[in-house]
Amino acid sequence: MHMSGNEERKTIALLGAFCLFLSTVEYMIPKPLPFMRIGIANLPIMLAIDILPFHAFIILVLIKIIGQALVTGTLFSYVFLFSLAGTITSALSMYLLRKVFGKKNLSFIGIGTFGALLSNLTQLALAFLFIFGESVRFFAPPFLTAGLVTGAALGLFCELFISRSDWYRTRLSGEGKDYLL
Repeated sequence: MHMSGNEERKTIALLGAFCLFLSTVEYMIPKPLPFMRIGIANLPIMLAIDILPFHAFIILVLIKIIGQALVTGTLFSYVFLFSLAGTITSALSMYLLRKVFGKKNLSFIGIGTFGALLSNLTQLALAFLFIFGESVRFFAPPFLTAGLVTGAALGLFCELFISRSDWYRTRLSGEGKDYLL
């Protein structure tokens, strides 16, 4: 798998725009806690794991973090720090898991579930340290449960998408067809 620099930039731009679009959709969904999201803006991050080299993957993650903060108006708030920590922990762990175990041994369902769990645990730790203290134990169970369910659902969506997408297949193989780009 090798993309030209131009194909790589186009793929980052497309997936970055997809992150921003999904962040906007996600922003419209009511949240019981300001930092609690269902994570649909992580779909492009998950899809990028197999098609982008690490440096491009990190650029996409940063676009998602900063773009989401701009969309939601949280760039200079504690919510941004929660999102930053959760997204970085989740993205790096998902990337590492996929590279260590490979596509055949670990599906996107497993990756999404693990990524959501790590993101939520990171955010709960920050909530414990900086805002809620011991009270975090009251909302931790539903928060973690919701993360596991949505992480598995996002992983299932990724599995379905990659099995049907010609665009994804060309990015994976490096053939260079320009379906949508």
